[in-house]
Amino acid sequence: MLLRLPTTLPEAQECLSDGAIPVGGATLVWAAWQRDGFPEQAVSLREVPEANVLGAGEVGAAVLLHRIDERVPEVLHRAASGIGTGAVRRTATVGGNVVGSTLRCLLPAALVLDARARVLAAEGPFETDLAEVLAKKPLLLSLHWDEPLVSGYHKVAEAAGGPPPLVVATAVRATGEGGRVLRVAVRDGYDFLSENVPCSGGADRVLDALGSTAIGALPAEAGEVVRDQVISVLERAAGL
Repeated sequence: MLLRLPTTLPEAQECLSDGAIPVGGATLVWAAWQRDGFPEQAVSLREVPEANVLGAGEVGAAVLLHRIDERVPEVLHRAASGIGTGAVRRTATVGGNVVGSTLRCLLPAALVLDARARVLAAEGPFETDLAEVLAKKPLLLSLHWDEPLVSGYHKVAEAAGGPPPLVVATAVRATGEGGRVLRVAVRDGYDFLSENVPCSGGADRVLDALGSTAIGALPAEAGEVVRDQVISVLERAAGL
């Protein structure tokens, strides 16, 4: 297998045109390749500047998980820091987790941040939403978002050999004319739910509005976790 390491977007675009397969940090694809056979060519974005951005409102697809820190919102920082072991986080990438993983531990955080994706196709880079990224799995370059007022993240303790643990991500964002909206995203098993409700009328009213959505139909135990996380993030937002 030839591993290609482009240093510019045009070089990466050429790799895609030549049929190179994105490799990310190889933490997920390597075992499958060992089982099913290696591709003739693979491409890594680790030398492409646009895929290594990390700061206010952006993170690159080639950024290693252990590098994600306080420069990004709390929800994304905590999501990244809770993935796998330290060794995994020093190898796995943002793009590999969001696009290549079935667990997609970063996805709830990206959903509550209302993140947009910049992706690269053989025709060139373009911006799209997360739904298209998940459906078509293009080569992700970076995620971009507007900063929330506050955010939170909770991952239930993982049972060995069991299904993926429940994840609840929350964020409160400012809207026009002084309004606010609560965003909640949940990973329940391999399913992902995401809802928005207005932040008006106090916590009980917000929770009632959330209860009328698909998140309100979660099992009681999961619903209690969601409730606790929503109250926590609303209390923090109230102080701003």
